[in-house]
Amino acid sequence: MTADAPTILATSGGVVPSARHRWSVGPLTRYAVDLAGVEGRAPRVCFLATACGDQPAVLRDFYDMAQEAGFHGNHLQLFPMPNVPDIRAHLLAQDVIWVWGGSVAGLLAMWELHGVGEAMRAAWEAGVVLTGVSAGSLCWHTGGTTDSFGPDLRPVTNGLGLVPYSNGVHYDSEEQRRPLFQELVAEGVLPTGYATDDGVGLLYRGTELVEALTEEDGKAAYRVERGPDGRAVETRLDTRLLRS
Repeated sequence: MTADAPTILATSGGVVPSARHRWSVGPLTRYAVDLAGVEGRAPRVCFLATACGDQPAVLRDFYDMAQEAGFHGNHLQLFPMPNVPDIRAHLLAQDVIWVWGGSVAGLLAMWELHGVGEAMRAAWEAGVVLTGVSAGSLCWHTGGTTDSFGPDLRPVTNGLGLVPYSNGVHYDSEEQRRPLFQELVAEGVLPTGYATDDGVGLLYRGTELVEALTEEDGKAAYRVERGPDGRAVETRLDTRLLRS
């Protein structure tokens, strides 16, 4: 099964604390899986933890979440070498691809080295639903703000560009995020973009944003663009609450 249009759900969330494991699948990730339209079998969900160096503990957490949620979980790792013989074929065989957070700069570098970006584009065009959190949100966009280079945030501008916007993650929880994102958009370093508070996701169909979603009441998404006076203009978007 595939989505009826190229689909991305880019988030600053998607997991929630668990009484049994470290994390449980949150409403945003469940919604991404629902968008794949799988019926009569467990959805195939491929997890990528490239941004945190394919840490074994993170992969273990994924399999705990996948089992609890009823997913047919698998993963693509690149360290110390790819764990599958054909990355493109592996990604095209999925219903959903879920990308974890960490260093988006490191993720993009490793993906470029192994041709993962081209494989992701092929999967997206084929209707495999793409989702992820933090670095797993930024990567689908043209760029955004990142702590990949150190504690002071810097721009990253070499995202995959599947959607032609910049992206601001953790907009309400890290004090440097909002002012730097606005500054970079105002200066033209980043194009017009969308930002998400923690717990919020952006749903794209094709290259257009169709809806903002939240798993936490009161949280929101924002459009940030350069105004006529050269300053950033931030517009709060209507954001639909997903029930767990």
